[in-house]
Amino acid sequence: MDQALQNILKRDQWIVMGALVAVSAVAWLWLLTGAGMDMNAFEMTRHSRMDMGFMQPSPWTAAYAVLMFFMWWIMMIAMMLPSATPIVLLAAGVNRRTRSGSPPYGSTLSFTAGYLSAWAGFSAVAVAIQWWFERSGWLNAMLVSTSDLLAGVILILTGAWQFSPWKRACLRHCQNPVEFLSTHYRRGNIGAWFMGAHHGLYCLGCCWFLMALLFVGGVMNLYWIIGLTLYVFIEKVLAAGPMLSRLTGVLLIGWGLSILISA
Repeated sequence: MDQALQNILKRDQWIVMGALVAVSAVAWLWLLTGAGMDMNAFEMTRHSRMDMGFMQPSPWTAAYAVLMFFMWWIMMIAMMLPSATPIVLLAAGVNRRTRSGSPPYGSTLSFTAGYLSAWAGFSAVAVAIQWWFERSGWLNAMLVSTSDLLAGVILILTGAWQFSPWKRACLRHCQNPVEFLSTHYRRGNIGAWFMGAHHGLYCLGCCWFLMALLFVGGVMNLYWIIGLTLYVFIEKVLAAGPMLSRLTGVLLIGWGLSILISA
């Protein structure tokens, strides 16, 4: 490879990496300060382990629904962007090689925006489910499940999903960003957006049930948020990811059954 191009690629990687770290840091900071809610994440985590039956969930208004949407979406950005970093960096490198005369930042931004758009769609669905759970009395004011039946069913379904062929297919795509880019590459900013959204859907299929576990442990519980973030990253990065996925499935199903049996 030409030394000048190699230096440019390294510079691009550092710039893109810096931008991704900055976006992730802002998302985590907003999350830690409470995501626009009355309590910060540390207080929400502490109270999520207490009996908060005396507190009523916030009334649902249009403004509150919008707040909940951004809470979920920015939480997904904080949790999922770190594990998407490898493919974003690869996309930037491919864009530079195919159009060496122009910087890849616009198309890389479009790719990332497309990826995050998939999680925006998930966040909208999550808000609707949260509203339904709260209306049914299955979530308390700290956004933690009040129903052993609900918690057990979510754990069992999440565990079962870990064994599904759809989970395996989506995880395989997430673990092979080079293969994904080589078979789905599109030119231009619009093409990059669609490519990012396409990859985001694979990522969504891999992890959407895992995100449902937040309803069990607490939507704003930092232990669960950090734990799921690390798990998703490890599952996608390690070659043993499929084995880890199946082991996790066994543990989740066992946990869910134990809750239902003792309920």
